[in-house]
Amino acid sequence: MTFIAYAGLLASVALLITLALRGVDIIFAALLCSILVIISNGLPLADALATSFALGKLGAFTFAGKFFLLFASGAMFGRVMGDSGAAAAVAMALVRRMGAQQALLITVVACSLLTYGGVVVFVVIFAMYPLGLQLLREADIPKRLFCAALALGAGTYTLSAMPGTPSIHNVIAASALGTDLFAAPLLGLLASAIMLGLGIWYLEYQRRRALVAGEGFEPGPRDQLLDLDAITLPNWHTAIIPLVLVLGTILLPRLVTIGGGAPGGQVGALLAFANSQPILWPSIALVLGSVVAGALFSSVRPRLLTVMGHGTQDAILPLINTAAVIGFGGVVTQTTGFQHFLSLATDSGLPPLLSVFGSISTISAITGSASGGLQIFMQALAPSYLAQGVDPEVLHRVAAIASGGFDSLPHCGAVVAMLTITQLTHRQAYRDVGIITVVIPVIATGAVLIAASFGIR
Repeated sequence: MTFIAYAGLLASVALLITLALRGVDIIFAALLCSILVIISNGLPLADALATSFALGKLGAFTFAGKFFLLFASGAMFGRVMGDSGAAAAVAMALVRRMGAQQALLITVVACSLLTYGGVVVFVVIFAMYPLGLQLLREADIPKRLFCAALALGAGTYTLSAMPGTPSIHNVIAASALGTDLFAAPLLGLLASAIMLGLGIWYLEYQRRRALVAGEGFEPGPRDQLLDLDAITLPNWHTAIIPLVLVLGTILLPRLVTIGGGAPGGQVGALLAFANSQPILWPSIALVLGSVVAGALFSSVRPRLLTVMGHGTQDAILPLINTAAVIGFGGVVTQTTGFQHFLSLATDSGLPPLLSVFGSISTISAITGSASGGLQIFMQALAPSYLAQGVDPEVLHRVAAIASGGFDSLPHCGAVVAMLTITQLTHRQAYRDVGIITVVIPVIATGAVLIAASFGIR
């Protein structure tokens, strides 16, 4: 393995992060950095671009094809809820009950409940955004802090730390190690408490600073904000029906199955289908919610198809931006340097759990994906750590928590998607998002490593 290959690999990741922070188009940046990796590592150009970047296991179009329906239906639902005034009605009801100053806490709690209930992160972003816009306007809070609150509730402890969460991170670890979703519960609760506590403290601290500095809410160019003085909003009891319907449709099959009361026949087959389709079933639920919202609200009923069509268009840019970054990770994983790193990870001489933290953090950082990094780790490295005597439950929880730290560097696909959907740049919002999704989870992981060394699990 030559110095040029190593340097090209590291330089491409650094360049992608730099270009993202400078506001360079992320699709162009991902392609440019992929080509740098290909050239410096001597990969076959045609195969690397056509397969590894585009159509491989971590390929851009593999991701886009897998998640297209979810992005399209999520944006569709968000557009209908926004244009109908339903999101504004629910937001105003929350403001009256809890106070506008609690907008960030409302966002964190709502997102946490959704993701811990099994709702996919991208669905949460699309569903919460129109509601969040109205909350932010009423509270006059900067959108950058909404992004951070969204990230805290939907992308930190409920995905990687909370015992029992049905997130893909928890499922990957359980499947690979033969543990269950509640593995090492005390470590998970410790990490969750640190992430949530420090995250809420940081959000409140930044909200107060913004208030003193006179920094307030500024809508994006594509934001659909209603003039609340010129229209009559739906009753909030009616406005919440589509949202409850979507969430109920997504969660009910899982709740019935957990309760052990799954019926037989066609109903049982439908429940089994729903639980086996973590992407298609939420997409169906979102389309159903959009149709029901159109039927309930006269403001969008005559033009429902047009509004839903606009929603699908809203999905294209976030989907392609995210896919391009995923494709870059697909190219990186094909390099000899990346494979060489995997073989060296267990020979570092570090204590096993510290080595776990270092190896999975590096993999997740390079690929920009916690789930991708965790999957690679479990396939390539987990057996070695088990052979060293690491407790499978502790390995499960430490690896899952650690995967959710450095994965959220600026080139992370979920971060790119969130910023694209909220129409913010990395320069505007990434500092707060980075504190919430990188710095605080790493602190939590450190605390978990110390606790695990004392036998806590």
